[in-house]
Amino acid sequence: MSEPVLIERRGAVCWITLNREERRNALNEQVVRTIDAAIAEANNDRECRAIVITGIGDKAFCAGADLAKNAKGFAFDVDFSRPKHYIVDLFKRLQECTLPVIARVNGHVMAGGFGLLCACDMAIAADDIRIGTTEAKIGVTPMMILPYMLRILPARKLQEMCITGEQFSAQEALEWGVVNYVVPRAELDAKIDWLLSRVTNKSSTAIRLGKQAYNAMRDMGLRESLEYAQVMVPVMSSTADAKEGMGAFQEKRSPNWTGR
Repeated sequence: MSEPVLIERRGAVCWITLNREERRNALNEQVVRTIDAAIAEANNDRECRAIVITGIGDKAFCAGADLAKNAKGFAFDVDFSRPKHYIVDLFKRLQECTLPVIARVNGHVMAGGFGLLCACDMAIAADDIRIGTTEAKIGVTPMMILPYMLRILPARKLQEMCITGEQFSAQEALEWGVVNYVVPRAELDAKIDWLLSRVTNKSSTAIRLGKQAYNAMRDMGLRESLEYAQVMVPVMSSTADAKEGMGAFQEKRSPNWTGR
């Protein structure tokens, strides 16, 4: 039996591929915990510069929770002896990750898969995909992924998605800010490579500190975020990469980033 999630290092990038094409790359406990562990390992690796999450095949990025009768790690099963659900663990891991996480949206995105997409920092989608929070059609609401959807989607569109359970197009996802780019399917990998090249040639130290600040400030009020910023400025400017970047600018040369 093949692994449900494929983990691969391609240069400085960690690729995480959901490998359950027959189940439309649906999520169960094993899949979620494997993704969680892969993100943690990549985030602790100084040589890693970015993470890409995608699905195998061209039909589905992720169809959400595996709802088959014989599914192992059913998403709606809750162990009340444990304080946190494994999906919450993954979302918190993504929140704390200081590497850029990019979704390569190769196929349709439904339910919990849409939450996974929203939890990524950036996304590039094929132009023929569909997205939706289809939970309303089985008598529930997208509770677990709602915190991330609230941060990404316009309020009225979010309400429409949750209440109707209807699907929307890649172009609409682009207009709502859910994805950064929509391209013809044949150009998806080239666009991913283009975005990765713009990420991996920058200071990983600046990106990590920037992501940390972004996630912290997003949960603060204006006054608190300004106080946080003035503390972070001297921290940021004291790094080896900040000094190298300033020196390279003054000397009119390309910087040599060390990630320090």
